[in-house]
Amino acid sequence: MKKESRCQAHRLFFLFMNSSTSSEDRRSSTKPYWVLAFSLLGISFAGPLVRLSTADPVAIAVWRLGFSLIIVAAFLVATGEWRDWKRMTARELALAAAGGVALALHFWAWNASIHLTTIAASVTLVSLQPAVVAAISALALREAPTSRQVAGIAIAILGAVVIAAPDLRGGMAPSGNAPLLGNLLATSAAVTAAIYYTIGRSLRKSIGVWAYVGIVYSTAFLSLTVIAISRGVTLATQPPTEIAIFAALALGPMLIGHTGMNWALKFLPAYVVNLTVLGEPVGATLLGAVIPSIRQIPTVSTLVGGAVVLGGVIIAAGGSTRRSTQNA
Repeated sequence: MKKESRCQAHRLFFLFMNSSTSSEDRRSSTKPYWVLAFSLLGISFAGPLVRLSTADPVAIAVWRLGFSLIIVAAFLVATGEWRDWKRMTARELALAAAGGVALALHFWAWNASIHLTTIAASVTLVSLQPAVVAAISALALREAPTSRQVAGIAIAILGAVVIAAPDLRGGMAPSGNAPLLGNLLATSAAVTAAIYYTIGRSLRKSIGVWAYVGIVYSTAFLSLTVIAISRGVTLATQPPTEIAIFAALALGPMLIGHTGMNWALKFLPAYVVNLTVLGEPVGATLLGAVIPSIRQIPTVSTLVGGAVVLGGVIIAAGGSTRRSTQNA
């Protein structure tokens, strides 16, 4: 009887430990999604904040990254993750630097698009990036897209055409408001963002988030500084209101948004992380409509085209997300 009681006690202990472990695993598995929820909140403020700024698009990006790097440097020292740089190979360093250049081009194109087209159109078109990730995977990783992916990408492109169609009559003249040029810039920003996040997915598996963003943000900062100097863009002597906007961009969209998504790339496939941007058009459009100094009410074509774009991206990324999650 004593032996049987001991066996029963062992079984109960084993079941208790397993249930505790399962509970911890569940909490651990949901943590990246909570981080992505806060990241979505952060990136939703990017469009309205950029719209409120009167600075050159390159200057906005340089200051945003400059403020971010001050905080990143503090975390690098506090966590000791700067030691990860010693273990990185030349290939990893080159990839991280390439990610920084892609991020710089993304910011340049997207910041410019915000001042040429509506916030709703810009953030919707830039959210094409999950579909672009699928296309990049087919070309760079030799992963042929499924019929579902092809259909989703085609639908997303159709939605982009719906958004841009009313602006086709306006041409691409550089003077005044050029919505078509802004829409094209937003689309190119989606491509560079997809490259940036795809590189992040491959590197974050072995590199700490602060070590990774330290290289990427620094490279992007230097690249944009060179672009600013070559174009004669004034970086210094910004008014206090602009400084406040730059600081807000660094704290919200950059550190909470981008850094949070880069953190999640270690635990989730790039497809899953990129799905976060699908919520940005909703948040940014609402903010752009309610902020008194912006008051951009989205047009019917933007709403319809945006819904088609988001639907296509969800279709394209959906199958890949499930497959990638199983392999992760």
